[in-house]
This record gives sequence, structure tokens and C-alpha cells, in this order.
Amino acid sequence: MANQFLTAQVIARQALANLYETTVMASLVHRDYEPEFARKQGDAITIRKPAVFEAHEYNRQQGIIVQEATETSVNMTLNHFADVSFAVTSEDMTLKIADFDEQLLTPAMEAISQKIDNDLLLLRNDIVQEVGGVAENVAGEDYNYPGGLYPYSDSRVLVEAGALLSRKNVPLSQRSVVVGPTTQARWTAEKTWRQADKRGSTEGLLEASMGSRVSGFDPYMTQNVGQPAVSPAPGEPTTEVNLAFHRTAFALAFRPLELPKGAQDASIMNYKGFALRVVYGYDQDKKQDVVSIDTLYGIKTLDANRAVLIKGADAA
Repeated sequence: MANQFLTAQVIARQALANLYETTVMASLVHRDYEPEFARKQGDAITIRKPAVFEAHEYNRQQGIIVQEATETSVNMTLNHFADVSFAVTSEDMTLKIADFDEQLLTPAMEAISQKIDNDLLLLRNDIVQEVGGVAENVAGEDYNYPGGLYPYSDSRVLVEAGALLSRKNVPLSQRSVVVGPTTQARWTAEKTWRQADKRGSTEGLLEASMGSRVSGFDPYMTQNVGQPAVSPAPGEPTTEVNLAFHRTAFALAFRPLELPKGAQDASIMNYKGFALRVVYGYDQDKKQDVVSIDTLYGIKTLDANRAVLIKGADAA
């Protein structure tokens, strides 16, 4: 019986599943996808922000007050075009999808996942609200910091971050905090964290999860938070710059790419606000078969008041 070759559609379906399961930041922010006409990098688009309603006291004589479910819109640019392309042999393309996934697809999608999360974390530059800048005390978690101000390395700083968001009328649900490995190590060594249960809804979130909801936030760790410079210049961070935020603080929007004319095999897939394209063809320049996986997306801060940086003091 002739060998059955993997198709772009089969690869795209598995690649999209991998992307959805392995992202951290991308799974925690507002996502938008419209299956409209094909776009290209640099195009401007309009995305819908979640609708906002007001609760009224019900009066039987007056009846209900019907509100218009008006969704406000915001403009953004498709400013990112992530691509991973790799050479394949005919033997690769006759593998079972599970084997192809393990050997080639999982590493490729991990690279795209890391890029998307890194790009989203660049939006920290838009945030001016900060907590955690007070000096640490040697007594650590046994020290009751005066005024309710805590250092970034003490998880009680989340109480301070939560209060700041609440004063800005940020909803209590869908709040997350994303920290780096150093902060995670400090927080999870505290007594209050040692018995925490795992939580999360995808493989990526389960792997990143630091335990149960704490002080009103679902906590996650990612190396993409980044580390401070060994010798930070004045004004640069001296610690990890962690982020506490509501889902609607940031937006991630995907749009479909055009299927290339003349491609040997190509497919576009979308799922729960994620989208990507897979093209399988022959590279005449390199004289080899190539699988190319790419995705077009834009990122934007929707409301800087819905996010707080958790970090130590900057270098003097």
C-alpha cells in the first residue's frame, strides 16, 4: 500500500492545538479573531472590546431598563508576523502525526508560543502603576511591613496590587499575575503557598501555574518575564518586572493570511481566537521540501489602569 503523506491541513490542526495549549500570556489576555479577507503585516484593524453594562434597581411599576449591548471598538495594527520554517524529507512527511508532532511540530510551535508571550510582555512598557518597591526586611514573611506596603519578593504585595486595581473599579474576576522564576521561588517558599493546589485550563497554564488563586489573582510563572541586567544602569530594573492584570488590560488579535498561489499544499486554521497558516512546498533555491508555519497578529494595551507592575526599586 502506498505511503500516506501528511497534509498541510492535518499539520495545521495539530500545530494550532499545540499553540493553544502552550501559551501563557496569550491565554490570559483578551483575544480577537475575525475570519475576514486576508491581511498582511502592518495592516490596521478594528477590534471589539467587551461590552459594559450597568445594573439598575428593579422597579415593578417602571419595568426593566433595556440597555444597548454596544461594544466599543479600538484600532490596532497587525505588527507581528511570527514564522518557523523547517526542511522536511519524504520520510518525515510519511510519519504518523503523533511522531511528526513530537519530532518537529512541538519544537516549532514552542518557538512561536514563546515569541507571542514575549511580545505581549513588551506591553509592560505601557504600565506606570507599580508596587513592591519598598526595601526587604530580614524577617521576611514574619515581618509586618508598616502601611501595608510590601516588597516585590513577598507575595503579600498582591494584596497591595489588588487594592490598587479595585480602586480603579477593575472587576474582581479574570485577574492574573505573571512572575519570573526568581519571584516564584521567593513566593512559593512562603508558608501560605506550600499546600497550594494546582490549577489551570490548558497544558501551558497548568505547567505555569503556581497554585491556587491568591489574594484575588490566578498566579503563573514564565521565564519570558526576563531577568535584570547584571549591572543595571540608572533607571533600569534591579529585579524581575512581574505583572498583575485583568484580562481586558491587553489585547491579542489574529487575522488570516492569504493562501499562497502555487503552493504545493496549504491550510489556514483558527480556534478560540488563535489562528495560523501552514504551507508545504518546494524551495527551489535550497532544493528541498519545506514546511512553513506562520501567524499574523497584533498586540495592544487596552487599559493601562487594569495592570500593575510588581518590581523592586530601579537602579539609582
